Amino acid sequence: MLYTNNLFLNINKEIIQLNINLQKMVSAKHPILYAAAEHLFNAGGKRIRPSIILLIAKITTYNNTIFPEHKRLAEITEIIHTASLVHDDVIDDCDTRRGINTIHNIFDTKIAVLAGDFLFAQSSWYLANLKNLEVVQIISKVISDFAEGEIRQGLTNFDTKISIEDYVEKSFYKTASLIASSCKAATILSNSNEDIQNDFYLYGKHIGLAFQIIDDILDITSSSESLGKPAGSDLKNGNLTAPLIFALEENTELYSLINTEFQNDKDINKAINIIKTSHGIQKAKDLAEEHIQLAIKIINNKYLCKNTKTLISFSYYILNRIN
Repeated sequence: MLYTNNLFLNINKEIIQLNINLQKMVSAKHPILYAAAEHLFNAGGKRIRPSIILLIAKITTYNNTIFPEHKRLAEITEIIHTASLVHDDVIDDCDTRRGINTIHNIFDTKIAVLAGDFLFAQSSWYLANLKNLEVVQIISKVISDFAEGEIRQGLTNFDTKISIEDYVEKSFYKTASLIASSCKAATILSNSNEDIQNDFYLYGKHIGLAFQIIDDILDITSSSESLGKPAGSDLKNGNLTAPLIFALEENTELYSLINTEFQNDKDINKAINIIKTSHGIQKAKDLAEEHIQLAIKIINNKYLCKNTKTLISFSYYILNRIN
């Protein structure tokens, strides 16, 4: 968190204001719904998505100007992201997130689903008030992409036939779609031409994929304390990610553990140890690095300014989260 704060120092003022605005934007008349929404945003978070949007705004406008619409887009993106986490936690039956109890753990599943729905609804209302049809169309598609990603994940739970290509496609829907689309939306609000819009869409897509791959590595290699949520939760829920898919190529013992759906805790630990002793983690890291390099290549020479350098530094930060 400290590193990202230092990295995004030149938009620190905007991020502080964003946190204040988020509290106002998620206010609800019903006390339980308000308590649920407030609990989520009090938990913090790195605010990575809004930071990327604000930097792209600076890169793509005259005099590095961040328009009010850019700031609102950054807020909308964070609300959408948070809403997706609430629903994710319900689907995955996750007890903690960002080191604190999840909404369905504090209240119940019904409140959690409604809180997620409320946040999606709020984001849609603010999105419509941007009065930019193209941005509305792009960001609205993201919400359907989330559902598509969850359905794809649900249909491939404990499915050892899942390929890396399937995994990358599912990761696009679940994570990269929001980052890619909000990057493009930021350039539309800057009145950028189509080439610039497409460049930053692709930048966001590759950054989003790399971010998801690294998250999936951390689920295997990190402790619950450092993750802020239970370690190995992807395995437990049958969500087969890049490190495991690559490890399957080397160790057939994983097949029997997956086919029996990790019947006890020892099976999860056994699978984690097999993955750690294989080349699965390194291959997954190589895949993430591939996407980082593609993202950097898109913006490196075309958009020469200090904010582009910050975006490039952030790209390396994603990779260094596992070092």
